[in-house]
Amino acid sequence: MSLQTAADVPLIISSPNSSSERRISPSWSIAHLKTRLEPITGIPASCQQLTLRVGTQDAIAIIAADEEQTQLTGFPLQPYAEIAVLDTRPPSARTDFSDLSSVPKYTMPSAEYETRSDSVLAWKKSQKLGRFDPNVPSMEEQKVRASEREVQERGLTSGARIRLLPETDARRGTVSYIGLVPEIPGIGFWIGVALDEPTGKNDGSVKGTRYFECGKNHGVFVRPERCEAGDFAPLDLSDEDLEEL
Repeated sequence: MSLQTAADVPLIISSPNSSSERRISPSWSIAHLKTRLEPITGIPASCQQLTLRVGTQDAIAIIAADEEQTQLTGFPLQPYAEIAVLDTRPPSARTDFSDLSSVPKYTMPSAEYETRSDSVLAWKKSQKLGRFDPNVPSMEEQKVRASEREVQERGLTSGARIRLLPETDARRGTVSYIGLVPEIPGIGFWIGVALDEPTGKNDGSVKGTRYFECGKNHGVFVRPERCEAGDFAPLDLSDEDLEEL
């Protein structure tokens, strides 16, 4: 008499960290099944709790008093039924395989990446895209153009009356210079203002370079966004006020 081995059954094996289709032999014992599931799920065989769900039926536990001897033939294994593998260990003892924060990652050195011919960077260079487009202005040029637009949008012209922002500043003056000031750190246009009061920082010159004429401590250079153009009357300070200043 010959013994015929039961055909393998395709089942869905799911766990907190994985889900895959596996072929399971009904002749396996529960203990052997758990051993086979350990490398698939990452859950030690001794810490596995198995349940079987067929279609929309309630899940049943795959458990026995003697799991070494109890075969899976005693359970309704049907093609593409689901075996769920639960981890009975405390959460602190489990490994979260979906957390990649501690996985070492290779980062190619910038110098090596720039020499490769099969990279996105190489493709952009060959297609003259982005910063490799000779017609695209540099970052410095873009900032200068942006400050030019700010000047125009705010209606700032030479001789225009302005007050400084924020309004709590309250100082007023006349626009006496619009343009670049290489002596001051920063990219973009500066507005040279001749203030009504001697509350500025200079006399219209910066580090020996003169940009406009005004009295001592009446000059200041500010960015366009700090200027509000309007019909602001000049401040009329009395001699007593000037003495206090």
